[in-house]
Amino acid sequence: MPTVYVLQSIRDGKTYLGSTDNFEKRLLQHESGRVISTKHRRPFRVLFTEEFDTLKKARKRELWYKSGAGRRKLKEYFNNH
Repeated sequence: MPTVYVLQSIRDGKTYLGSTDNFEKRLLQHESGRVISTKHRRPFRVLFTEEFDTLKKARKRELWYKSGAGRRKLKEYFNNH
């Protein structure tokens, strides 16, 4: 199922936001170091996931979360949970 996700590096506390059509497979790729942008920040914990009907909708939501309004919404979410 298409998913938008936020990972947090246990090593440095930084977050990574992405989208995929197979979250379990993508998480394994992150954890095994096969994703260049996150390979030096392993291990991770999953902070947030949101599922969608289509990958197109998930990618659109990912771009929104990376905008100023989306970042504020995620910050608000994490402060409340």
